[in-house]
Amino acid sequence: MSSLDAAMDQSRSNYLPTRSSLLSRVQNPDDGEGWREFFGIYSRCIRGWATRSGLNPSEADDVVQETMVAVARQMPRFRYDRTAGSFKGWLFTITRRCVGRQLERRRWVPNGDRSPLSPVEPADCALDQIADPTMESLDAQWEQEWRRSIVALAMDRVRRRVNPKHFQMFDLYVTQQLPIEQIKKLLQVSAAQIYMAKLRVGPLVRREVERLQATLI
Repeated sequence: MSSLDAAMDQSRSNYLPTRSSLLSRVQNPDDGEGWREFFGIYSRCIRGWATRSGLNPSEADDVVQETMVAVARQMPRFRYDRTAGSFKGWLFTITRRCVGRQLERRRWVPNGDRSPLSPVEPADCALDQIADPTMESLDAQWEQEWRRSIVALAMDRVRRRVNPKHFQMFDLYVTQQLPIEQIKKLLQVSAAQIYMAKLRVGPLVRREVERLQATLI
């Protein structure tokens, strides 16, 4: 099993419900750093889900914006209650509705008319409405997108902190799983250098995933 797979496997059970401390921060509209962190974590997941639902990049960006606006409108009066459901489940409900609205626009809005729809009212997405047994398959897909987005975010953060060539070797060997001989020829490096890059970068990725898990429980 690769280092990246191990990092993902550590949290596949009850994966990453949101820590209340981050939610508390974004309840303050003036906490720009908190909102930047929130956006950095969740926008990737929302955009990924929208794209996998068949939307083009521009439509996916609209979904991200509409979802974030809906969350921002709700945050000042939001009260997190884990007994009622997970935050990511609530977020999924809003995201799913925004995706549906974008798909509806294809049917009813002429090409080129990008006039915005009215905002989603997040009060309609109560936590006690998300436990729908018929949504199990979609929920599983959302969990997969959630995992991918967290690992990708961890990889991006590690990439900025390490030697670019070390990260490239790690990415090719661990993430893309290219054969060592191919990587040696491609980058003009030795097998020992590739293994060393894995040993250096792999723990950093795992720790960054764990750090994100400390932000998101």
